Amino acid sequence: MVKKYETPMLDQLETGQWPSFISGIRKLANEHSSERIQAMNHSLLGQLEHSYETRKGYWKGGTVSVFGYGGGIIPRFSEVGHAFEASKEFHTLRVQPPAGNHYTTDILRQLADSWEKYGSGLVTFHGQTGNIMFIGTTTENTQHFFDEINEYGFDLGGAGPCVRTAMSCIGGTRCEQSCANEHKLHRMLVNNFTDDVHRPALPYKFKFKISGCPNDCQNAIERSDFAVIGTWRDDIKIKQEEVKAFVEEKGRQYVIDNVIARCPTNCMSLKDDNTLDIHNDDCVRCMHCLNVMNKALSPGDDKGVTLLIGGKRTLKIGDLMGTVIVPFMKMETDEDYERIVEIAEETIDFFAENALEHERTGEMIERIGLVNFLEGIGIEVDPNMVAHPRESSYVRMDQWDEEAEKWNKRQAESAA
Repeated sequence: MVKKYETPMLDQLETGQWPSFISGIRKLANEHSSERIQAMNHSLLGQLEHSYETRKGYWKGGTVSVFGYGGGIIPRFSEVGHAFEASKEFHTLRVQPPAGNHYTTDILRQLADSWEKYGSGLVTFHGQTGNIMFIGTTTENTQHFFDEINEYGFDLGGAGPCVRTAMSCIGGTRCEQSCANEHKLHRMLVNNFTDDVHRPALPYKFKFKISGCPNDCQNAIERSDFAVIGTWRDDIKIKQEEVKAFVEEKGRQYVIDNVIARCPTNCMSLKDDNTLDIHNDDCVRCMHCLNVMNKALSPGDDKGVTLLIGGKRTLKIGDLMGTVIVPFMKMETDEDYERIVEIAEETIDFFAENALEHERTGEMIERIGLVNFLEGIGIEVDPNMVAHPRESSYVRMDQWDEEAEKWNKRQAESAA
């Protein structure tokens, strides 16, 4: 017989106009065919009600792992397990998704079946780090679940001070804005750093995220220590007939108000004949015009990626956006992709040796200075490496002419 609990405070959460997470848990508790899953979810609801009554949390950590791995599982032991027996162990397993989150319905059903066999049935697609979050299982079943999903190709993601699960956008398979092979790069980084994912050995976490265009659908620039953003360096491609059709459909005033006037650098103008003129030297790739007029405008043909380092949320210092360390890099050969992996290796090695405990990459760079970081990973200073608009904090402005001369010399040598 499944034990049920009175939950008046949780009941109230379901009365609002917005959907409540309580409803999902309650559905599993009341309707699932497995008594074990019913019991786990009723027990979970009971403990949550108890937490609301006492205004305390009762989950504590510990150590839970699978053979050969040091991370990927978030232990959850209940301090009131004697009162809520069925959920006294409620561990979460982080599982890496496929690149671009491309699943088949068959594999989703297979994952769900495995979880219902060994877990609570609660799943989140996807956690903040990007993992599939399988929420709620016992210490014993942790190994069984991992063994089963590992047999058909899935692996645990990162948890703790390690290289975390990488994420990439849906990519060129479904998106016409893509400027790079996001999924190839995602796979290369994951395969290269698998050991660093499974065996935490860094000062703190390190995240990779790859977005195929400056829309940055992965929010890589502000969420990852190592962001790869697809871009282009020639002119935006314009289909003037499509521009005219768009103007005819929406009206000139609509185009002026919603495209021309919203360009952050005022680099666009709409001519009297309803064609579009773009001063590409001023374009900052904000993507607004391409998103609004997607039939008329598209990225240029000279495509590549930009690398940024140090994005993160608030920790020891405030939120940080990634700082450009490679303004543009062509991605045409396997060697180009391998070069990004090499830069990632140098970055992680430098981070492991020089960061303080519980310090993210961006905070380390703020502390030691960007010029020291660039020297440490073997990348030369470039005027395009800016952390904020119109600011280049690591080059003394009273020596700007000398620095510019050095840079121009390097550019001329590389062109030759």
